[in-house]
Amino acid sequence: MILPRWTVYPALALLAGLIVVAIPKKSHGSPFAGAATIADLATETAATIVRRPTKFKPVVILGIDGLDPDELAKVIKEYPDRMQNFRWLVEQADGIQPLGTSNPPQSPVAWSNFITGLNPGGHGIFDFIHRDPMTRALTSSQTKIEEPFMTLGIPFTQYKFDIGGDAPANRSGKSFWTILAENGIPADIWRMPANFPVEPSQGVSFPGMMTPAVDSAYGLCSFWTTDGMRDVDLDYDKVQLIEEYSGRIDASLLGPPNPMKKKDARGHDIQERIAFKIYVDREAGAAAIDVGVEKVVLEPGQWSDFVRLDFQMLPMGSMSMSGICRFYLRSIDPEVELYASPVNFDPEAPAFPVSEPSSASEELVEGIGRYYTQGMAEDVNALKNDILSDAEFMQQVDLVYRERVDMLDYALDLYTENDDGGFLFFYFSTVDLCSHMMWRHTDGAHPAHDAEKAKEDSSWWSGREGSTWKDTVADLYMKMDPVLGRVRERLGDETTLIVMSDHGFAPFRYEFSLNTWLYENGYLVLKPGFDKELARDASGFKKQRIFTGAVDWSKTKAYGMGFNGLYLNLAGRELDNPETDEDESGIVQASEVDTLLGKIKVELESYVHKETGMRPILNCAFAKDIYSGPRMAEAPDMLVGYNAGYGNSDASSTGRIPHALIQENSPATHSGKLGTFNGNHLMAPEVVAGTLLSNKPVRAGAHRLEDLTVEILRQYGIERPEAMQGHPVLE
Repeated sequence: MILPRWTVYPALALLAGLIVVAIPKKSHGSPFAGAATIADLATETAATIVRRPTKFKPVVILGIDGLDPDELAKVIKEYPDRMQNFRWLVEQADGIQPLGTSNPPQSPVAWSNFITGLNPGGHGIFDFIHRDPMTRALTSSQTKIEEPFMTLGIPFTQYKFDIGGDAPANRSGKSFWTILAENGIPADIWRMPANFPVEPSQGVSFPGMMTPAVDSAYGLCSFWTTDGMRDVDLDYDKVQLIEEYSGRIDASLLGPPNPMKKKDARGHDIQERIAFKIYVDREAGAAAIDVGVEKVVLEPGQWSDFVRLDFQMLPMGSMSMSGICRFYLRSIDPEVELYASPVNFDPEAPAFPVSEPSSASEELVEGIGRYYTQGMAEDVNALKNDILSDAEFMQQVDLVYRERVDMLDYALDLYTENDDGGFLFFYFSTVDLCSHMMWRHTDGAHPAHDAEKAKEDSSWWSGREGSTWKDTVADLYMKMDPVLGRVRERLGDETTLIVMSDHGFAPFRYEFSLNTWLYENGYLVLKPGFDKELARDASGFKKQRIFTGAVDWSKTKAYGMGFNGLYLNLAGRELDNPETDEDESGIVQASEVDTLLGKIKVELESYVHKETGMRPILNCAFAKDIYSGPRMAEAPDMLVGYNAGYGNSDASSTGRIPHALIQENSPATHSGKLGTFNGNHLMAPEVVAGTLLSNKPVRAGAHRLEDLTVEILRQYGIERPEAMQGHPVLE
């Protein structure tokens, strides 16, 4: 059988991992009752440990996704007493060094550059979103789908069995920790983005961003409400309208797609559900949730520990898949409203490995309790869709942050207790995902900025008296300072310490729709009777996608797919889809490519947004000029680099043709919801450089992510592989 398309691991692992036994509840920590303060974490830091000499040189990298060099400098200057550890590191590094990011500056691309030391032409990850050259439909950049060669239906049942098929990881090139292992160097890799399926190291290896949830690729929360109007207003796939009878509510929670069931009438995988009950006691001011073998009691505003869920994949309990989730009880009066996190893989009994060795995830649970295995644990989708408020989102963020601090302590214990030394990488996502969602509060010019909401007290989260949501980005940086302090105190001066980020950050105030521009300028042509989308609030609105039969490919020269990618409709590469009546082969000849790309580049770069007087597109880069390697044929032809304040709309990035060429990024545009990120980095690389700091002298000159890969190998006397193009970073 083949796993659901949102996974990236062979089906054999599912069969091996789905035999589940009952595991008693093991909680870690209490439900949310106030955030950790900077002082709390500082005082909790372990006493300084003088490390014994190790067999291999100790090198530690702290990866802080989205740490912007300019923002970091600003926070250090404004709050020097709360940034003492970063101040110290900046002094050691002789200043904050910008670190060149990938083009495009998207996390899976950037971290793949760092992991392999290759550019996208070498490792083959060009965007969050790739496209199928035959259908022009969007595909995941993380997996290559290999269809089963045979499907056997089980007579008189709804079940089937796929023979063959796979979904291997799409990234090419060796990871640097594989090269270290080949040279006998131990390495612990903690929550590395784009590391799923997990690549083993000579140590432990855990995946981070791009690790799917059980129920969806990036994780979609569930929400239940007795309020019919709230159900309508949210317009969200996983909202369920529930009814209360004498204090009891029957509900169900959506889980994994079942690859062993025949698809539904629309050709979609059938997702399994778990039935559960909610018992409401308004006199006690609480509700009990009875789900599977576990029961939790919550008061309004309280978060549960992780709850174990078992989804039945075959009848009579013969096969099940285990997952975990957290519940949050929003209210019981006058309406009952309940949130559940995306269903994460159970680290104690995962359907397939969420660590290497596979036992490491269970051992981690023994050390810190159950934890989020989902790559993007901070639930940005819940805030985008108005399911959680800003304050509730930041409560959930704090749960993730505290968990990561516990995980860091565990990782440092494991590392420092081992006399071998070697390499350690640890990743934090908090700055990145919170900056995406809370930037609007710090940016008075942002269309989504609400001056009154920005003034609301946030000291309960930040631990800093007088702080408001306006200070969120600064407080995120301040929350990283005690983390750095923990690492410093545990490692000693002999350890080479590097702090790095994959990219920086900038405001995302206006959405530019690349496909709409291509349509309005004659490069993307629709068939007679088709047009771009109506305005979202117009009667008859429906989504218009380029891969659903609307495009006249015999006349179309270019189209957009992904957040920064522009593809030519290239003859010999864009193929005819045999399942349609028309010939959809590409039409642009090789002899036309340079002239056509040059024309589009000039027109895009010269376009001016009349409302602001700014150019939305700072620059466009040709893939052939910036990439090299065996995966070049899969690359977009041009990378569209947006200016600060601008980015490709989510709609256009997924192959739609929106009504407006440019629109404000505000709730007014998104039916009253945030709808998308308001801080971003999907722009021109020079707008959002990453950060580089070290306690060892940094060489003069410009450095990039790929250079750090070469430096890691150099620390252990390993010569740069021929395919890598980077240079050493440290003296």
